[in-house]
Amino acid sequence: MDKLQVVGGKRLEGEIVISGAKNAALPILCAGLLTSGDLELSNVPRLHDVKTILKLLAQTGLTVSQDDERVTLNGSAITTLEAPYELVKTMRASILVLGPLLARFGEAKVSLPGGCAIGSRPVDQHIKGLRALGAEITIEGGYIYAKCKKLKGARIRTDMITVTGTENLLMAATLAEGETVLENAAREPEVTDLANLLVAMGAKIEGIGTDRLVIQGVAELHGARHAVISDRIEAATFLCAVAATGGDILLKNTRTDYFDVALDKLREIGLVMTMGPASIRAQMGGRPKPVSFRTTEYPGFPTDMQAQFMAVNTIASGASRITETIFENRFMHVQEMNRLGASIQTEGNTAHVKGVDRLVGAPVMATDLRASASLVIAAMAAQGTTIIDRIYHLDRGYDRMEVKLSAVGANIVRIK
Repeated sequence: MDKLQVVGGKRLEGEIVISGAKNAALPILCAGLLTSGDLELSNVPRLHDVKTILKLLAQTGLTVSQDDERVTLNGSAITTLEAPYELVKTMRASILVLGPLLARFGEAKVSLPGGCAIGSRPVDQHIKGLRALGAEITIEGGYIYAKCKKLKGARIRTDMITVTGTENLLMAATLAEGETVLENAAREPEVTDLANLLVAMGAKIEGIGTDRLVIQGVAELHGARHAVISDRIEAATFLCAVAATGGDILLKNTRTDYFDVALDKLREIGLVMTMGPASIRAQMGGRPKPVSFRTTEYPGFPTDMQAQFMAVNTIASGASRITETIFENRFMHVQEMNRLGASIQTEGNTAHVKGVDRLVGAPVMATDLRASASLVIAAMAAQGTTIIDRIYHLDRGYDRMEVKLSAVGANIVRIK
């Protein structure tokens, strides 16, 4: 099992190219099931989760052709309408094949999903919405069985805001008969990216970017070309890294219009940023200032950045308060940061962080995807050497993080 060895105390200087967004790429790849035409995608990140979803899609009979960050899909010869447990157990996004398979072929068998152990992420809203569209769904032996001769448009209001739920129902509704209205829809940029792709494939969708999506079903979708948006979470993670270590980096292939809240908090920390058309230059000279925040649905502070900001707060010049409202078990990185000398106490869904003068390297263990990134940031800010175990979590969502950080001055190597 691979580990990362990080020697802290190095300033970051140079350029980093941001990869395509994992959380946009996964549903977009699943959209290949909706058409018999070619789906030509670019800016697809090279991640373990992407490999897993492509393997899952290929076993259905979808033709997959990959050349670096370009992927071409063709769904003209799909024969298997099943997502088996062996491929689904490590990644919750696998549930995103359910809507497309059901909408196009009238049936699907999908294993209940797995993923990071950061809390309960039920699929009940997916099932509720598909039933409203006319599907007959049963759950037996760890699998979701769905059937319907033809989905019918409906008005669906989810009980909670769910990103993958919105994406699944959106894809299913594109091929349903009549009009579907999705209310309380997620507004994340990754949802918008999927919707824009579906429109390019011939779907009729109104309200893109809002919490009310109106879809007029069409008989079929066709192929299209699409570039996956850049990863706002990866970009913000690297900005947290320079805030914690000091330095001057230029992020390329990024946008600034869809993570304003995180950028505002980074400015409070003391990070100086200069925005370009597709770039961010970040400079940090002194000790970070503490920032308090509360995670919430987009456009609020993203839960996927909670751990990384906590890492910066551990060495800030004061105390901060972090409240996690999305996942009930997303503080598993706290005990690992405390092993590095951080002063963090948790009380329910709130963490109280008292900034310390220094962190000191130690062996730590990654517990989930974003926790992995936060430990890399803390390790780079610490004195001495840190060994981070179980970094397979990191590889699920960051495209060669250690390579990108090494190129800008970090002392970080992968130990096989």
